[in-house]
Amino acid sequence: MTAPATPAFTTRPELTGTFGMVASTHYLTSAAGMAELEAGGNAIDAAVAAGFTLQVVEPHLNGPGGDMTLLYALQDGVPQVLCGQGPAPAGATAQAMRQRGLDRVPGSGVAAAAIPASTVAWLTLLRDHGTRSLADVLKYAIHYAATGFPVLPQIERTIATVAELLRTSWADSAALYLTDAGPVPAGSMLCNPALAGTYRRLLDAGTGRDRDAAIDAAIEAWSTGFVAEAIDAFCRTEQDDGLGGRYTGLLTGDDLAGFRPHYEAPVTADFHGWTVAKSGAWGQGPVLLQQLRLLDDLDPASTPPLSAEWVHRIVEASKLAFADRDAWYGDPAADQPPVPIHALLSDSYTQQRRELIGEQASGELRPGSPDGRTPVLPDWSTGSTPVGATTGEPTVGRDGRTKGDTCHVSVVDAGGRMVAATPSGGWLHSSPLIGALGFPLGTRLQMTTLEPGLPTTLRPGGRPRTTLSPSLARHTDGRRLAFGTPGGDQQDQWQLGFFLNHVLAGMNLQQAIDAPAFHSTHFPSSFYPREAFPKQLIVEDRFGAELIDGLRRLGHDVVVSGPWSLGRLSAVSRAGAGASAPAVLRAGANPRGMQGYAVGR
Repeated sequence: MTAPATPAFTTRPELTGTFGMVASTHYLTSAAGMAELEAGGNAIDAAVAAGFTLQVVEPHLNGPGGDMTLLYALQDGVPQVLCGQGPAPAGATAQAMRQRGLDRVPGSGVAAAAIPASTVAWLTLLRDHGTRSLADVLKYAIHYAATGFPVLPQIERTIATVAELLRTSWADSAALYLTDAGPVPAGSMLCNPALAGTYRRLLDAGTGRDRDAAIDAAIEAWSTGFVAEAIDAFCRTEQDDGLGGRYTGLLTGDDLAGFRPHYEAPVTADFHGWTVAKSGAWGQGPVLLQQLRLLDDLDPASTPPLSAEWVHRIVEASKLAFADRDAWYGDPAADQPPVPIHALLSDSYTQQRRELIGEQASGELRPGSPDGRTPVLPDWSTGSTPVGATTGEPTVGRDGRTKGDTCHVSVVDAGGRMVAATPSGGWLHSSPLIGALGFPLGTRLQMTTLEPGLPTTLRPGGRPRTTLSPSLARHTDGRRLAFGTPGGDQQDQWQLGFFLNHVLAGMNLQQAIDAPAFHSTHFPSSFYPREAFPKQLIVEDRFGAELIDGLRRLGHDVVVSGPWSLGRLSAVSRAGAGASAPAVLRAGANPRGMQGYAVGR
């Protein structure tokens, strides 16, 4: 079966330089990060400036009340994880949910809020590894919140999906996002003065102090000061959940006061000379590593890249890895068995699982038995809590159409520092705006279950199993790569396709991003309504009729999406540093949606 040719040209060039590169899902974000590099900041400073800008200009995809997973490396190239995923509040129990008339964690509203963590994680990273002041990196976000940012078409479409809810139940949200005629229109400029005020108050908390003390003061203002007080008061008042219920939240000021982001070592796996680093199995990060292990024998000489056989092998490996994710990943309680991550990535287990990949598409959900343990999948079919328009993450629908995403930024500087960060949560359509602060809370607890005894069971202090999953990789020859994408369950499928395109098919960063994309919806979604479509495979129509027919003959239920509809990758790389020559830096960004850009020189 024929395959689409490796792209001879791309929608835009792969950027090449020696000074610095920023690639992200929004052009204003990339520009803010690059401005920090030009001002003398390092990759950490640039990433933080970009991250705060993202909170303003993509309110349908992330916000200050959300969460984040971030990987970074300093000059030594050793990757580290900064966990910006807030855990469940102290009062988050199955009993508390049921007292609110809920038999599962809803996908929207204040009961689904984990401790907001992305903002304090950005501040922590800046303090520990940046060089610029908080005022330096916050000025871009303050500028756009105070003077206005362009409303992209996807923002207008997102608001339209919940316009009636905002108008009837979420007054503060309606005041910001609705006009008399409907949603704020695409192309207009939108200001969020309350959010600008929140940022300024974080700055004011550190007035007269040195750099590090000023950042610490901002962290305290968030965790124990005016932000925590406003969130506590908001959650003590009954709020409409968007699903027909009204109740108080579980989050308190004490929860914010007791939380700080933390650093941890990544989980890694080797693939064709590369060591790929991901966050731990409290999130879905290691599922990319499991897929790579299963595909270690994929040979582009015998299986042409982007052929039907190539796609089939990748998809069948993904089904097996994601089945393991659903059975084994999570943040289990201390009295529960730990996630068997070493067994899941072991040679013997990988070989055992690889033998399940057949010549025809499987219709089964097949988690394995690492270390002989019996897998248990959550029963997502139970529960009668209503599911409404605001539930779930706004990612890609069954038809392949983009309903929204999350955000990503990758940065590299001349000194060798790299960052890959995926912030999300606090979506404008998933929880009511806290008027005094200018942002809503996140709803990440929806990824937990009330079913007892599982790694994903809701419990106080437990991290919900996030899909946020950035990546760092390092080759034995010294090349380094930072990449990531929005997309919920698609994140580690789209990243897999990109990485294989780059590493095995020899495409440059932009070619690997621009190449036709695909993903499986075979396994249950991490977000309500937890839909699963066995054997279903969504592909961009640029694959062509012959290849699509080939996939159908292999047993896949193929849904054909638009030509530029899947994948949101941003990537930067570094190679070739020597005693007499600077390292060569490269970058690429997703053209789909016409807003992601890479910048650099």
